[in-house]
Amino acid sequence: MLIDTHAHLSDDRYKDNLEEIIAEFKTNNLEKVINVGYDLFSSKIGIELTQKYDSVYASIGVHPSNASEYTLEVETFFKSVANSKKVVAVGEIGLDYYRSTEEKYLQKAVFIKQLELANECNLPVIIHIRDAYADALTILQEHKHLLNNSGVLHCYGGSLEYAKEVLKLGLYFGFDGPITFKNSNTAEKVLKHLPIDRILTETDSPYLTPHPYRGKLNEPKYVALVAKKMAEVFGVSVSEIIEITNKNAKNLFKKLSE
Repeated sequence: MLIDTHAHLSDDRYKDNLEEIIAEFKTNNLEKVINVGYDLFSSKIGIELTQKYDSVYASIGVHPSNASEYTLEVETFFKSVANSKKVVAVGEIGLDYYRSTEEKYLQKAVFIKQLELANECNLPVIIHIRDAYADALTILQEHKHLLNNSGVLHCYGGSLEYAKEVLKLGLYFGFDGPITFKNSNTAEKVLKHLPIDRILTETDSPYLTPHPYRGKLNEPKYVALVAKKMAEVFGVSVSEIIEITNKNAKNLFKKLSE
């Protein structure tokens, strides 16, 4: 069965049919789904979902676009729940200069604070990078000592050369719907040259819906299309890629195996 290591089930677009979507996980060959937090509210909702549904796990964190919301109160709450048996990571955290570069200093400071949080709480990190690859790599390299529990570059869209530097840090790479798009040549080439034991299947639901459903609301069940594309790229069977990526997910997010 499949694992979707990055979804946003707390998104308001699921408010009318979330129970139905989760109820159909087994039917859709889904074993586990990680609800990824991006602020205090979504992190709390994720924890609530883990208490209600066996197949749902959670990560806690503040997205770089919400960096101004990272307060001592938020950090204190995160520390209070980090040891919960179904809180598997800190994230999504990182840098995003796509919409605004005015708060670079704040984004960097909050990124480092959450790397420290993850290290203190013995959790891996889920990293978001958009239009900020150079700065993100510098931070990760300078704070390698905070990556003792590893992490994943979510929805990886960087170059192969960049990926090689990331591999030196012992991190993983998450791939989503874009690898199924017709213009995904670059992502495919990068994926093909990555170690197969360092890749994870994601959807980023409700965003980045894979082909042929692009343009529609994404759901965790479509992670099957990501796995299918990965199998094509690596020249292995879908069942093999599922077995490998599930093992990778459980190696990184250790609480998935508990």
